[in-house]
Amino acid sequence: MRRPFASTVRLDIAELVRARWFLVYSLVFGGIVVALMGFGVTESRVTGFTGLSRMMVVYIQLAMAILPVFVLVTTVRSLVGEREAGVVEYMLSLPVPLSAWYWGRLTARFITAAVPVVLAVVLAVGYGLMRAGDIPWVELAASIGLMVSLTWCFLGIAFLISALSRSADVAQGIALVVWLMLLVFMDLVLLGVMVREHLPAETAVMIALANPMQVFRTAAMVVFDPELVLLGPSAWVILDVFGAAGYLAWALLYPVVLGTAAAVGGYLAFRRGDLV
Repeated sequence: MRRPFASTVRLDIAELVRARWFLVYSLVFGGIVVALMGFGVTESRVTGFTGLSRMMVVYIQLAMAILPVFVLVTTVRSLVGEREAGVVEYMLSLPVPLSAWYWGRLTARFITAAVPVVLAVVLAVGYGLMRAGDIPWVELAASIGLMVSLTWCFLGIAFLISALSRSADVAQGIALVVWLMLLVFMDLVLLGVMVREHLPAETAVMIALANPMQVFRTAAMVVFDPELVLLGPSAWVILDVFGAAGYLAWALLYPVVLGTAAAVGGYLAFRRGDLV
């Protein structure tokens, strides 16, 4: 079981690295860091953030908007696209268990999606060391953990959509709808309705925190602002229920659990469905 899994991961990584989307994906995140350094963000000071901390605040906010849609769009065609192309039939003719093939592909996608994000942070750290600036190591480690956790979450969602869809075009459309719902609907429409209906603040905040993108956004604030001054009155509910450390742990674990549950659901649907 280990050998087919490792072979699938290695083969898929080699294939993904040669793909154009991986080059664009790497250039986007590397380019964001280079642009932030070039625009002098590390030398600016806004609401108490300065140096590398200031740049990481901006980088994380940009990653929250770019990372989920990149992961969804580039991954959601992986299973259904190969089923349409007849690649699944070819793979099933080889002595590779279906579980090793599925989880090997998921692992390879995770590695290729997470590495450019982490390398961009390493590039920022190298720049900070060259400038002899203070490196917020704890904040950087927490930021990397949050972005890796969000990557795994949306990879699991993408594999679930790909396993349930009957065509690549339908899968891509569903992925965009899911991204838009998480980005806009949960924050603007749903919460607006709840406020109008006079729901308790605790209920509204807890429903909002079911959205992994909202969890990531708020946790990114906690990393650099443990008292959540930037969030306003909602911070009282979060800090009373979780505390700063507890909420950061929730933000790291919840997307991983959600992504794993979605990936398992995708595997069960893929195994029980019509593979050819």
